[in-house]
Amino acid sequence: MAVRAVNSCSIFRSAAVLPPPAFRCRFSRFSTLSSPRNSRLGFRFLIFRCENQFLSRGCRRSYAVYSLFDSVSEELAALRSRRVRANVKVGLTSTGELLEDKLVNKELEKGLLLEFKKDSDRVLLAVAQRRDGKKNWIVFDQNGVTSSIKPQQITYVVPGVENFDHTEISSFLRKAHDNLDPALLEFAWVELLEKNQSVTAEELAEMIFGSVDSLESYCAHLLLSKDELYFAVQETKGSRVIYRPRPTGQVEELLRKKLAKEAAEKELQDFVQVLLSARANPANAKPPKSSWMVDEKIQHRIQSLEAYAIDMCKSNEQKKTAEMILKAMGFAKTATSAVNLLIDIGYFPVHVNLDLLKSNIRTNHSDFIVAAAESLMSESSDVDEVNRKNLTHLKVYAIDVDEADELDDALSATRLQDGRIKVWIHVADPTRYIQPGSLVDREAMRRGTSVFLPTATYAMFPEKLAMEGMSLKQGEICNAVTVSVVLHSDGSIAEYSVFNSFIKPTYMLTYESAMELLYLNLEEEVELKILSEAAALRLQWRRKQGAVDTATLEPRIKVVNPEDPEPSINLYVENQADPAMRLVSEMMVLCGEVIATYGSSNNIPLPYRGQPQSNIDVSAFLHLPEGPVRSSAIVRIMRAAEIDFRNPIRHGVLGIPGYVQFTSPIRRYMDLLAHYQVKAFLRGESPPFSAGQLEGVASIVNMQIRVVRKLCASSLRYWIIEFLRRQPKEKKYRGLVLRFIKDQIAALLLVEVGLQTSASVSVGTRVGDELEVKVEEANPRDDFLSLEEVVT
Repeated sequence: MAVRAVNSCSIFRSAAVLPPPAFRCRFSRFSTLSSPRNSRLGFRFLIFRCENQFLSRGCRRSYAVYSLFDSVSEELAALRSRRVRANVKVGLTSTGELLEDKLVNKELEKGLLLEFKKDSDRVLLAVAQRRDGKKNWIVFDQNGVTSSIKPQQITYVVPGVENFDHTEISSFLRKAHDNLDPALLEFAWVELLEKNQSVTAEELAEMIFGSVDSLESYCAHLLLSKDELYFAVQETKGSRVIYRPRPTGQVEELLRKKLAKEAAEKELQDFVQVLLSARANPANAKPPKSSWMVDEKIQHRIQSLEAYAIDMCKSNEQKKTAEMILKAMGFAKTATSAVNLLIDIGYFPVHVNLDLLKSNIRTNHSDFIVAAAESLMSESSDVDEVNRKNLTHLKVYAIDVDEADELDDALSATRLQDGRIKVWIHVADPTRYIQPGSLVDREAMRRGTSVFLPTATYAMFPEKLAMEGMSLKQGEICNAVTVSVVLHSDGSIAEYSVFNSFIKPTYMLTYESAMELLYLNLEEEVELKILSEAAALRLQWRRKQGAVDTATLEPRIKVVNPEDPEPSINLYVENQADPAMRLVSEMMVLCGEVIATYGSSNNIPLPYRGQPQSNIDVSAFLHLPEGPVRSSAIVRIMRAAEIDFRNPIRHGVLGIPGYVQFTSPIRRYMDLLAHYQVKAFLRGESPPFSAGQLEGVASIVNMQIRVVRKLCASSLRYWIIEFLRRQPKEKKYRGLVLRFIKDQIAALLLVEVGLQTSASVSVGTRVGDELEVKVEEANPRDDFLSLEEVVT
């Protein structure tokens, strides 16, 4: 039993008792409804009362035998007897009558009231003024605007009107809208469906209002043209339209959709109120992010907004949901609006990293991977233990940035009796725990590298395995793969060896503390001094081999409490030419050269890196100041690096015959691949990967590495600009002119922050000059920085 309430009348439909559209109810008749409006229109309602108003679908009941259709038809027939003269031919027509009788258009004349389509969203009433050419008409609309319209724009000509006063349009419209009652349309639908008859607006007016006067006819036209339930257009000719009643099943389906739409709109409005409430809360009282995930529907809407904010909607439905929310909030349908809204409600932090969200980078390790990693630490055995050399007697220096979470490498050195220098590069040995193809290994391969952002570090391996198992630790015996090298007096390699080892790191130093020890020149730290001397020899030798010095200033930022609206920003600027940084970088290059030589000598497939630079004439840049200016000029013409998995390639920039990245196997998967290959050879086994297999893995890993590099660069720049935004407006910065971009627009290196940017400079400024600049405007979200030269 389906129940449909209509005005003060209830209509009961039972598919099980009576076949639709028959209805059986007891009724009492009232001559007119008490409403003055309906009394004026001359319509008499039927008030139906049923013995049992709560009936379930399919139940059998006894009803009065009087037919609702009969009663409605009888009542409307009485109304039709009150014939009113009309300007067009009207009258109920059976389906057998010719449609042309209903589609006769009244010729347009001056003074007629008409409805026309202004654009896709607006329909207006207007009075015809005069012809405009052969077909068009000049009209004066309800907004007081005169315009020329085409015949096809006219949607209805109101009957019974001559020389209508355009000043009365607004009053006419108001009366029409006051008289609209969609319930009347349902009564008409019931009768017309029973008799299978179509209807025009004027016919409907006579049926439900008992009149075809202009006001009643226009009301009927509005009911029909705006109706989405009961009637559909059957035929159209110009401004004349015939409507047919929809079948019962179709009406029920449309009604179901309408109710669902209304319910969805209600839910949307409720959600908008929740958003408005969250926006109104102070920053310290915003709802926690987790609260938006409790209700499934709210979670869906929030996730749609999030996807829209980062231009990553998974479906049109998700996009439409976000756009509906933004429209309901009164915002533009843009990604920026979605971002700002999510920040305003506290779902996004003020400094949300949109690039991180877009990159789809894994920020957490699943519980499954963490459990697998921890089981490796407790269950795996060291297959290389018997072959490890004990180097715990050596003084070992591990030098890295102060916030490094895991340590991959460390250094030792001594002077031999013949005066030559011997160095050891100790590299952490993660293959002590993991093997190629294992669960943890596959996860590391998917990540490709650890991600170091100003706000967080997302490690390639689960934290406990990386920190407690693989990492080198001060004062503890650690597993390592050691490369030992004896240098000739000119810095070239005299002899080398690669082997598994035990070491016991003596010092964990930052670059700053290593620099202090070097400057102090303490006798008890002679090994550190020897390492520095070895680095100087190596740099001198590489330069003779054509190495290009690309040392410059590099910024590093650490953000504390990044979720706060105003987090603390710690900025460091590293000079890659400083002795401590030179020391470490030279030893890493030396290790890479040895591994490349070792792999080539033993036919080990490895990711051999090279960078041909035969086209670089360093002497062409000698006129530029040494340091960042010269380095910047050379870097701009460098060719991209290449990788070969069978044979070493000359690395022209480094000035060495071959190079393999080997010193960061906890942080970089390509280094770990090299470890797998070398470690297998040291055990007398075949390497786990062929050259072709290495190439396939490398293509996947390098794709991820490119994403990470782009993310790291954009994140660093964001926080540098935010740092500058917070500084006093009057603060001045040293700008080093690297080159000219166009006219007086120069590429500058801000020395105090290590950021390369651009600014307009004075006439006469040259490359290599230093000048002072101030920050005019800084907007990190828009990646915008405007500098102004300070002219004294």
